Amino acid sequence: MNKFIFPFSENIIFVNGGFISSVRSLMEIPISPRFLSTSPAIPIASISVLSEEEEVFDLASHVIQEKDYLRKSPNGGLRVLDLIDQGFLEPDGKLYNQLLNKCTQLGKITEGQMVHTHFMKSRYKHYMVIQNTALNMYAKGNCLDDAREVFDKMPVRDMVTWTAMITGYSQNDKPEEALALFPKMLRVELKPNHFTFSSLLKAAGARTDECEGEQIHGYCLKYGYDSNVYVGSALVELYCRYERKKEAHFVFDGLVDKNEVSWNSLIAAHARKSEGDKALKLFQKMQRHGYEPTHFTYSSIFSACASTGSLEQGKWIHAHMLKSGLKLIAFIGNTLLDMYAKSGSFDDAIRVFDRLVKPDVVSWNSVLTAYAQHGLGVKTLEHFEKMMRTGIEPNSVTFLCVLTACSHGGLLEKGQHYFDLMKKSNIEPDVSHYVTMVDLLGRAGQLDRALNFIKELPIEPTSAIWGALLGACRMHKNMELGACAAEHVFELDPYDSGPHILLYNIYASAGKWNEASKVRKFMKEIGVKKEPACSWVEIENSVHMFVANDENHPMQNEINRMWRKISEKIKEIGYVPDTSHVLLYVDEQEREVKLQYHSEKLALAFALLKTPPGSTIRIKKNIRVCGDCHSAFKFASLVVEREIILRDTNRFHHFHRGSCSCGDYW
Repeated sequence: MNKFIFPFSENIIFVNGGFISSVRSLMEIPISPRFLSTSPAIPIASISVLSEEEEVFDLASHVIQEKDYLRKSPNGGLRVLDLIDQGFLEPDGKLYNQLLNKCTQLGKITEGQMVHTHFMKSRYKHYMVIQNTALNMYAKGNCLDDAREVFDKMPVRDMVTWTAMITGYSQNDKPEEALALFPKMLRVELKPNHFTFSSLLKAAGARTDECEGEQIHGYCLKYGYDSNVYVGSALVELYCRYERKKEAHFVFDGLVDKNEVSWNSLIAAHARKSEGDKALKLFQKMQRHGYEPTHFTYSSIFSACASTGSLEQGKWIHAHMLKSGLKLIAFIGNTLLDMYAKSGSFDDAIRVFDRLVKPDVVSWNSVLTAYAQHGLGVKTLEHFEKMMRTGIEPNSVTFLCVLTACSHGGLLEKGQHYFDLMKKSNIEPDVSHYVTMVDLLGRAGQLDRALNFIKELPIEPTSAIWGALLGACRMHKNMELGACAAEHVFELDPYDSGPHILLYNIYASAGKWNEASKVRKFMKEIGVKKEPACSWVEIENSVHMFVANDENHPMQNEINRMWRKISEKIKEIGYVPDTSHVLLYVDEQEREVKLQYHSEKLALAFALLKTPPGSTIRIKKNIRVCGDCHSAFKFASLVVEREIILRDTNRFHHFHRGSCSCGDYW
């Protein structure tokens, strides 16, 4: 085997600006020298000992690239550190810093620990810059205990040290710890910068005490960072999380320089509150000011459209995203799927799911929810089994989707099976699962089983759980058990109008007008008001809203004439008004008149006037559709030869050729 013989000084050899120490120890050893970096900023050279199979390279022509910094040696350590230990390479602070930064970038904490341990044994161990780099590496790798150990052992700390530790806590869901460091930082007379404040505001936004956020805001003003684009964006997000949109807009409007984050924060805040119109206006304003929407922007807008069921606007945003060239990555695909599903365009929702490159558990949950809400219980269960076969682990939301599908489809035994499977999968049921199980049993008429289920719960029953039983009692006209369930609800949540209305309806349906009037009187005494029923329909990007007996719409006369025309036709083929749904003490004729002008019927009449023949009509309602309107819509779909999709608070009803997708089980 060939050996390198160095004809240079026995103490130091300079190679391309780097240096190798203890040359004598390298004599007669087969070597392959490479530089650690092509960067001229790091004049360090490395030599690796070759095995017999390795090629011997020319000393001056081969360089260790930056990608080789973390290459392992046969003993499991790092080759670079071994060379230092063997005396082949003289380290300096810049090398340690470079190695730690590389570990941070690649998320290689194990290798970073090796470098850090080696650094702490070197003569550079007191270099604060390198200690900060090590702290930052641990913090970004979610090794907060290691980061805090570095922090606590540092003899001297600067502003970067404190900011790195605060940021580590803030970004890893430790807001209390992040905020606790801030006053300590101020006591050692260090001034925070915009990175410090951005992290503190994020931490404050994760807490419920709004005073903490306000105090941090005050310090932003004191140190002159309130107009900084990053701090300003964090302030907007802070007040949005506090649901104080007035303050959020005030901060936003005062920013001289805005960025995508500040726009996205405000858009997302309105989307979370189902304020789709405001979110869309901000989206359009964002574009007019020259800011490019990001995946987060589109995700928020799709969520806003989903909450209001604004299909046409959602389609327009979808087309805009496609034109922008953004790819359909998982999380935005999930919100897009949800938008189409909640807007009643079920087929489009399934197409989006089928185009996802790698559906995750959220994607599957979204498609399961779509099937469940559209009354396709069996399909929901089929897709759940398909999901299990693909290896995706279900979570609590997955099982909630499945149980909801069983409840809406009357699949009692299946629902019980999946509830048991959930517990076998070590997923602890929460309140929403218990509510759905009570709803499942109650809808199936198993009121006694539902009551026993509540009594045997491992938690104290909530108002929502008793409310589900109350709703079932209303459905099956069980006045005695309904009154008992209502008492429990009133004790836990007396100001929710829904249970009061359900109890009133139970009494009114049974002709117990004295008891019904007492419920109304009690509501008045405690200041509880019934939420007015309303329905709306979206036509040509405009939303038209209706209430019962609406007299304010500019097309009132045409709408009433259209409904009377439809009403006469559906009566001819078998529709009989169900006056039991008019829960007022009036005569039969007046009851029938009141039925004819429910909000969803007016919305249907308007849609028939304003949409082309044969097109699908989509209507949304803010409460559960009444039985008479449900019956009328079945007949109307036959008469007008159109599909009518009605979304109420519980589910979708697809009326087509005289039948409904719910199979009259709702």
